[in-house]
Amino acid sequence: MLTCNILCFLTKIQFCHVFGLFVGHYPPTRGEIFIDGYDITENITEIRENLGFCPQGDLLFNDLTLSEHLFFYSMVKSIHQKMSPNEISHILSTFDLLEKRDTFSKSLSGGMKRKLSIIIALLGGSKVVILDEPTSGMDPVSRRATWDILQQFKHDRTILLTTHYMDEADILGDRIAIMVKGTLQCCGSSIFLKKTYGLSRFDYS
Repeated sequence: MLTCNILCFLTKIQFCHVFGLFVGHYPPTRGEIFIDGYDITENITEIRENLGFCPQGDLLFNDLTLSEHLFFYSMVKSIHQKMSPNEISHILSTFDLLEKRDTFSKSLSGGMKRKLSIIIALLGGSKVVILDEPTSGMDPVSRRATWDILQQFKHDRTILLTTHYMDEADILGDRIAIMVKGTLQCCGSSIFLKKTYGLSRFDYS
């Protein structure tokens, strides 16, 4: 398990292939991947019990409401007995979606759909949460509100997050990994990267 709370990957390429390895969609061609001490090639069931995933494309159903989505995914993760109505109301309220709880997902804006996808990833106290460009499609106000919420939810878990936004990586990342053409160029805290490369801000072009 990583010791940081939020690891941001600042990258211009799609990272979905790497995340596909993490969630067990396909095995690595070489090397090993361990999540919370478990080998993904041998213990993917144990890994998935404590793994939350928010992909780039929202995995939502047009004719399910927000509440029904949370119930459905809590069933998928076998945590439905642990999810009380009060807990569902609390997390929806935190993301400013409580008034939309009985709204069909097809009626939501793109930003609201991203919020719902983030909530699904956080369900059940997932120890490892993978967020692939979670604020894509959000307006600036919603993006900043989501940053604040992720800071609240990062405790006692590790969050892997990809983003194209320099300010997002700077604010959220306890550690920031910069990828160029699929290759890791550097990794460290925001302060470390700025000191090492002499930048007052990230210059990612």
